[in-house]
Amino acid sequence: MKLARSIRFDESDGNVFERAAEAGEWCISGAFAFSDFTEADLTGKPRQAFRNGWLSLEGFGRSTFVATAEIEAAEVDALTMALAGHFVSTYGAPDLEAALPVAEEEMRHMLDLCDDHDPNTLLVIERTITGNGIHEAFRVIKPAEATVVDVLGPMADHAVAMSRVEGDKE
Repeated sequence: MKLARSIRFDESDGNVFERAAEAGEWCISGAFAFSDFTEADLTGKPRQAFRNGWLSLEGFGRSTFVATAEIEAAEVDALTMALAGHFVSTYGAPDLEAALPVAEEEMRHMLDLCDDHDPNTLLVIERTITGNGIHEAFRVIKPAEATVVDVLGPMADHAVAMSRVEGDKE
C-alpha cells in the first residue's frame, strides 16, 4: 500500500503557503478545504494552496510536491483518525463517528491515486474551479524520468541560474 509524503526541494513552500508541510509528512489532496471557495476567494496564499497544495495529515500544512512511499495499514488507520479529528476541530463535523466515513473516503482516494505508481514517484496537483465544482488534475513524474525541468517547470532556468551564482560564491 502506498501513500504520498511531502517533499521540500527548497524553502519556497514556507513562503507561498500560510502553513507549509514539513518534509516527509503524509499527504492527501485536501480539496475539501476549498469546497465553499469562489474565484474571489483565491488571492495570495490561499490561491497558491488551492492551485497547487497537497494537505499534510500531521501538521495540516501544504506542500507543492509529494512522492509516493510505502505505508503500513496501522499508520493509515491512525492518519484516518487524525483526519477525522481535524474535520471535527476545524470544519465543524459533529463528532468522530460522523467524520470518520468522510476521512476514510479521502484516504481511499489518495491510496488509490498512489497505488499504481512506484515508490518515489513525484506527484503535482493542479486545481481549478469549474461550473461543476473543483477540478483536480495530477501530473506524475516517474523517478527515472525526472529532470529539473520536470520538477520545477518554468522555474528550472531560474534554479539553474541561482545554483551557478551560489557555486561562484564558494
